Amino acid sequence: MSIFVNKDTRLLVQGITGKEGQFHTRQCVAYGTRVVAGVTPGKAGQNMDGIPVFNTVQDAVKETGANCSMIFVPPPFAADAIMEASDSGVNLIVAITEGIPVLDMMRVKNYLSTKACRLIGPNCPGIITPGECKIGIMPGPIHKPGGPIGVVSRSGTLTYEVVHQLTLQNIGQTTCIGIGGDPVNGTNFIDCLSAFQNDPDTQGIVMVGEIGGAAEEDASEFIKNHVTKPVVGFIAGLTAPPGRRMGHAGAIISGSSGTGQAKIAAMKACGIHICEDLGTFGPLCARVFGK
Repeated sequence: MSIFVNKDTRLLVQGITGKEGQFHTRQCVAYGTRVVAGVTPGKAGQNMDGIPVFNTVQDAVKETGANCSMIFVPPPFAADAIMEASDSGVNLIVAITEGIPVLDMMRVKNYLSTKACRLIGPNCPGIITPGECKIGIMPGPIHKPGGPIGVVSRSGTLTYEVVHQLTLQNIGQTTCIGIGGDPVNGTNFIDCLSAFQNDPDTQGIVMVGEIGGAAEEDASEFIKNHVTKPVVGFIAGLTAPPGRRMGHAGAIISGSSGTGQAKIAAMKACGIHICEDLGTFGPLCARVFGK
């Protein structure tokens, strides 16, 4: 099985006619994702490689039955795009856009609290169920279908690294999710951990965190109390100086809060297997997951 997306997911792309939208839509189609529509205001009636383009998400959903949206809309308009998708009955929204203002995302977060939909991102690589469905910008070939490991990460490039190391160890993945590193986002670690715990085909979990915030500490406590499957964890940014943002907008140490050392200590205390040298990640997973 998988979580959130599978071979039956029907994807529409908001911003499909832009350069990034076109490129990554083609990559998703090549992987086997069912891309059924695109949305760009003012360009209804056009198509992109045979994919029909609509003016609104509502029109696209009505005509094609799309149930998932991937967003490549520029930052000033991305919040409205997310809310438009939620108003149109889309069940899953994957916001790839980077640089959405925090105040805009606070407005989105409040708006979605009354909606029956899930947001992944923004500023994320997306989600992939290997061999079935790719929604995002991740390189498809590094993933190995068939499970049994679920992956959730705040970092895009580190997601690719740990997935590649799993695949080199002949360890497949059920679903891999990049939740993004912005201060305000949608789906969090706990959402994904709960879904993986309830997925019978996921037998182990990889969690990749980074400095800043308390998401990893909260997730560790959840793992201790609710997750029965083995978890391997990694924290990026251990050498980051206090007060300096490293990569993601949320990756910043403030005072004694958000340090990598504190996160590692919390994860160890909750029974998570910690990888402290990324170069040994694959062999560690092979041992922990009982290859």
